[in-house]
Amino acid sequence: MQMDRRMGQRFEVSLPIRVEWSDEENGTQIVEEGRTENVSPNATLVHLPRQLPRVGSTVNIVIFEAKGAEVVKISARVLRIERNPAHPLAAFTITDSIESWRKKVWLNESLIESFTKSPEEYED
Repeated sequence: MQMDRRMGQRFEVSLPIRVEWSDEENGTQIVEEGRTENVSPNATLVHLPRQLPRVGSTVNIVIFEAKGAEVVKISARVLRIERNPAHPLAAFTITDSIESWRKKVWLNESLIESFTKSPEEYED
């Protein structure tokens, strides 16, 4: 039986996100766009379809609202990655501006609701 080490509530929400980091081998700047799988008060799990940063590296993440405006840009550390070819994921913990993350993302009800589908939207 595997223990779940996560603590606290998470919202399953698909927010548009951009992740930026510097490649450690050649120093090139990498910019990858994806969608969040979930968000918590100090972390997020993100689907990045093409490229994943290294575990332990520092990245900048930018969350966007529905109309494309930037909601927040903050630093995060890569906790783990899942190299599933069909759905690669990266888990990030927020390393600075945690209060800004909580206010602008976690506690931003209009942002969360605008990207969360209700059960009725899944019906045929």
